[in-house]
Amino acid sequence: MNTHLSDVLPPWMLMLRQWLKHPRRTAAIAPSSPELATAIVAELPADARRVIELGGGTGALTKALLAHGIAPQDLLVLELNDAMHARLRRRFPQTHVVHGDARRLREIAAAEGFAGEGAADAIVSGLGVLSMERWLQRDIYAAAFDCLRPDGRLIQFTYGPQPPLADSVARELRLEAERGGFVLRNVPPATVYVYRKASGTA
Repeated sequence: MNTHLSDVLPPWMLMLRQWLKHPRRTAAIAPSSPELATAIVAELPADARRVIELGGGTGALTKALLAHGIAPQDLLVLELNDAMHARLRRRFPQTHVVHGDARRLREIAAAEGFAGEGAADAIVSGLGVLSMERWLQRDIYAAAFDCLRPDGRLIQFTYGPQPPLADSVARELRLEAERGGFVLRNVPPATVYVYRKASGTA
């Protein structure tokens, strides 16, 4: 049986290696802590059944979502990094793990059965939105909300003190943000935000 280096390395080391290789494309230097995963899962709708995860990384949040009760076949995980995508595929073989860009989420979700009647109840994002250009934020969040049920929510964690999505982008997409938990026990400390369509928005 072949042993893959990405399986042998501890998650923190794999994340650090990928950050050193692709600092602009890898949002964190360490995997999300169990405390951050708990804070994110706490923001899921009570009836959440189908979930999309953007930026699966080493699988810390994927593991927490499955432990929360999301069935593997009802979880779509998107990861752009080659090594981390390969690790996720081997670690979670029954889950929809796709190598791809979040800007193509509409197409990917449709191909994986997460569109129309199968739209997600929630999207969990580990993407480094705060450091993105505004046009990229807009493209990703517009695609994400097209894959959510009308009252669905996007749960985003960030390392900055302010909301990760630029105010102008939130206004353009008619999104409102609610601040969730602050998690000190994470590297670096993180804040959770929940984005929804503004009241009265179709």
